[in-house]
Amino acid sequence: MKSRAGFTLIELIVVLTIVSLLLSIAAPHYFQSVQRSKESALKQNLATLRDAIDKFYGDQGKYPEALADLTAKRYLRTLPSDPLTQSVETWVTLAPPADASLPGKVYDVRSGAEGKAADGTAYSEW
Repeated sequence: MKSRAGFTLIELIVVLTIVSLLLSIAAPHYFQSVQRSKESALKQNLATLRDAIDKFYGDQGKYPEALADLTAKRYLRTLPSDPLTQSVETWVTLAPPADASLPGKVYDVRSGAEGKAADGTAYSEW
C-alpha cells in the first residue's frame, strides 16, 4: 500500500477554523489601536496648531487671517493634516469672540471629522 503525502480535507478545515478564530480575536484589537493612534495624533496636531496661533498673536499682535499664514510666516513648516480625514483642508477655524474685538480671523481650530471618539466626545469639540 502506498502512503499518500498531503493533508486531508478535515485537517485543512480544522486549520482554517483555528486561523479564522484567531483573526476574529485579534482584528478588533488592531482596529481599536489604529483608532486610538489617530485620536492621539489629532490631539497633538491640534495642540501644535493652537500653539502656533498663540505665537503668531504674540508676535504679530493679531490673529492670522487663515491657517496658511502660519506656514507663510514660518510658524509651522507645513500645515499638519487631520489624521481622521487625512486632509489639511478639513480644519475648521473659529473667529475670535465678537465682544473681544481682536483683529484676525483664526482664533482657534477644530477638527472637521465627523463622529465621536472612544471617550464619547465629538471630534469637533476638541
